[in-house]
Amino acid sequence: MEKLQPYITNIWNNVIDYAPKILLALITLWIGLKIVGWIARILEKQFKSSGVDESLRPFLVNLISWILKVMIFISVASIIGIQTTSFVAILGAAGLAVGLALQGTLANFAGGVLIMIFKPFKVGDLIEAQGQLGEVREIQIFTTILASLENKKVIIPNGVLSNDNIVNYTELGKIRVDLSVGIAYSEDIDKAKKLLVDVMQQHDKVLDSPAPFVGVEALADSSVNLAVRPYCLPKDYWDVYFSVLEACKKTLDEHQVNIPFPQLDVHMKPND
Repeated sequence: MEKLQPYITNIWNNVIDYAPKILLALITLWIGLKIVGWIARILEKQFKSSGVDESLRPFLVNLISWILKVMIFISVASIIGIQTTSFVAILGAAGLAVGLALQGTLANFAGGVLIMIFKPFKVGDLIEAQGQLGEVREIQIFTTILASLENKKVIIPNGVLSNDNIVNYTELGKIRVDLSVGIAYSEDIDKAKKLLVDVMQQHDKVLDSPAPFVGVEALADSSVNLAVRPYCLPKDYWDVYFSVLEACKKTLDEHQVNIPFPQLDVHMKPND
């Protein structure tokens, strides 16, 4: 027993020395986790009231929560007496390695976050980006999914999408349809313009404001080209495009306004 006495004394001294530190570390851990949970709930409510995208809110809350928890664990380890300098260095090196390996994925993630925060478009908008035109069906954290006009599924990485030009045809609520109709040089321009304006005004999906417009666009080789410009809702774009163009042709035919074919005048030089 006398031989074990020094070991027992040493253990007891260590318990006395470390007990307050362990107790303080446990209290710090308990209080810290409670505070992190409280912060997470506040952030969730704040993101919801601020209109942050529903698919982004849980991710941001979890990300911030884990960052705070890691900071708490490092603080607790420091209180106990564990050297955290090398631990932090290892975490930094591991983070750098993972970042370099996943730089493309991280760029898409950052692009997705920017899109969800600044909202250059939303689900249901008709946009043109990366050479693709289509309706936004889904905004994910790494990619954005469009449905093209041919009903094809188009997947665009958010990294390139957030760093390039985006044309949003829906945002302003109205879109102009650009059509061109040619008439013969011998026809009355004013008559043709009035007929084409009447066609657009009678169309149920053409908006009254801005008013439909018809004007001379070009004096081409075989025809006088008239610019036909109706406005409509973005969802009605192709319906207006095809139906107005067809109605213009029928109306001009009905009123005997000639739409010429391409013509070429050939002059024969007589032989001497």
